[in-house]
Amino acid sequence: MTTEATPPSTAASPSARQVWTRTRGIALALVVLLAAAVAIATIRSDARHGTLDPRSADRQGSRAVAELLADRGVDTTVVTTLDEARAAADADTTLLVAAPDLLTPGQQRALRTATTGTAGRTVLVAPGSPSVERLAPGVTADPANSLDSTLSPGCALPAARRAGTAETGGMRYTTTHLDADECYPSDRLATLLRIPETGGDGTGDTVVIGAPDILFNDRLDKQGNASLALQLLGSRPHLVWYLPTLSDTAAADEDDQRGFFDLLPSGWLWGTLQLFIAAAVAALWRARRLGPLVPENLPVAIRASETVEGRARLYRKANARDRAATALRSTTRIRLAPLVGVPLTQAHTPEALLPALSAHLHRHGDGQTLHTLLFGPPPGDDAALVSLADQLDALEREVRRP
Repeated sequence: MTTEATPPSTAASPSARQVWTRTRGIALALVVLLAAAVAIATIRSDARHGTLDPRSADRQGSRAVAELLADRGVDTTVVTTLDEARAAADADTTLLVAAPDLLTPGQQRALRTATTGTAGRTVLVAPGSPSVERLAPGVTADPANSLDSTLSPGCALPAARRAGTAETGGMRYTTTHLDADECYPSDRLATLLRIPETGGDGTGDTVVIGAPDILFNDRLDKQGNASLALQLLGSRPHLVWYLPTLSDTAAADEDDQRGFFDLLPSGWLWGTLQLFIAAAVAALWRARRLGPLVPENLPVAIRASETVEGRARLYRKANARDRAATALRSTTRIRLAPLVGVPLTQAHTPEALLPALSAHLHRHGDGQTLHTLLFGPPPGDDAALVSLADQLDALEREVRRP
């Protein structure tokens, strides 16, 4: 009865134990990192972070102004969807839009429709163009921002006069509304606008602020920032703080619902084609390069004849007749040296090998012929290489002949 022997493990097929030994350190580090991330997330799960977030105590959060408003009886509600913001629009409510530019054109028009005629107040924080033109028709944003962040009121608005100097410098606006309050001017352009509502009972208005600095936690105690923020946001008993998010797709019209390819810049197709051609040329260039030969222990035994034939094909493909001739002569000299009494260390020295070889041979040519055969120049063509191999073989047989 015969049994099949289990093939030995080689470098090409590492065992499961070897794989585990190599990777257990990385696996342990990943487990530690994951556990640390879970612990940190659990500890800070109740913390709020974000710019202009009334729940955030970060430097650019707005928790301080929300708590000051709460001390004055104004409750603050945070909403993150357009539907919630539209539903909250009311006469006793101030709606603050923290990032108007994040809204799509359709959302901006829907929000403007919901707040028109409600007798409430809408506060827009640093809207750019064309966002401000949709949310506050008749207002245009100037392309250049204010160079100064701290400005003087420069208007008759009571809230601005009581607050005094404040950090409103940022976006600058112009308006066609003749009854609008244009405050905190920079180069004669306002950085704060209050536009009264023309419809309804006339008590509603829209406030446009050019910079969010007066709402930040770390800037609230500077200049008249706190006074201006509390007066603008505390005129109604309820404050709805709208934080738009990119995931809110409510009221987005068909023009806003663009696909992936619609978001790519023009000319992307030609650019992709050029990159593809460049990658193909680079691959062809790298594929034609011949790197240095690297010796490697073969995992299996190969017959000597197959090795010789394989190496001969490589030499022929590379047109390396000089290397092939050098290998043939070197091997012949190593085999002949012990036969004529020359040490192997001097097998490649003509002065030691050739005299001993001439003395051993009685029917071979002169020393010059032996020198050309064993130490001569490389053959000029394949036929000369084959002739050299035959001559070396004949020389070795003659030396071995008794």
